[in-house]
Amino acid sequence: VVLGKQLDGIWHTAIVAYGDEFFFGGEGISSCPPGGTMLGPPDTVVDLGETEVSEEIFMEYLSSLGESTYSTHRGDRYRLFEHNCNTFTNEVAQFLTGSSIPSYITDLPSEVLSTPFGQMLRPILDSIHIAPPGGNVINGGRN
Repeated sequence: VVLGKQLDGIWHTAIVAYGDEFFFGGEGISSCPPGGTMLGPPDTVVDLGETEVSEEIFMEYLSSLGESTYSTHRGDRYRLFEHNCNTFTNEVAQFLTGSSIPSYITDLPSEVLSTPFGQMLRPILDSIHIAPPGGNVINGGRN
C-alpha cells in the first residue's frame, strides 16, 4: 500500500551447484548445504538447467569473484539494491548455464526505487547488510 504497487516478495536468491548452495551477503560469498541458512528451505526453486562447467573451474570462478566483484575486503560490500544476492545469483547462473534468473527478481529494486516512498527509504535500505547465518564464507580461495 505504501509503495502504491503490489510486491509478491522481497527475494533472497542463491544457486545450488555441486551439492552446495552458494550466495552473497554481508560476509561475502558463502556456501552451505541446500536450504542450510537460517532462512531454511526455499519457497520456490527455479531450474536453470545443467552446466558443463567443471566443479574445479566453478570453484576457481567463485574464488575470483570473492577477490574482485564480491570482495567485502575491497569495499565491494553488499548493497540492497545494486550489489546483492540476486545480482550474484544472476551472474553465477549466466556463467554456469547461460540462463538468467527470473526478471521479476532482478527488476524488483528498480520497481521499488521508481516509487516516491522507495526513494525516501533508500538511505535506510542501503545501510542494511544481509548475511543469512549458516554459511561458510568463500573469499580468496579460502573455504
